[in-house]
Amino acid sequence: VQLVESGGGLVQAGGSLRLSCAASGSTFSINAMGWYRQAPGKQRELVAAITSGGLSTNYADSVKGRFTISRDNAKNTMYLQMNSLKPEDTAVYYCNAAHYRPSYNDYGPLYPYWGQGTQVTVSS
Repeated sequence: VQLVESGGGLVQAGGSLRLSCAASGSTFSINAMGWYRQAPGKQRELVAAITSGGLSTNYADSVKGRFTISRDNAKNTMYLQMNSLKPEDTAVYYCNAAHYRPSYNDYGPLYPYWGQGTQVTVSS
């Protein structure tokens, strides 16, 4: 499965961006999917996750109410609408298939590999 992220850029605080994740292969619609981000000097973290059918979503506390994850299984594409962006949202954003981890009560990445990511930079 190939995952290709796009839509990042430079935006002022308070602005918006919409990220896209295009997936190849026939397994997209059967997997939960997640957006992850990694800021300089920090570990990669889960931003948002969505179940295979799109009926349930999960967000990091830091983005709740500002970001919205969605997916279009017919297009093998997942999205992340980011509003009210803050400088602390600056990071490289990645997508991956995801699996629920009960011991962590979150969604970890399913595949051990990552795409190139898309850079989001929010200026103050």
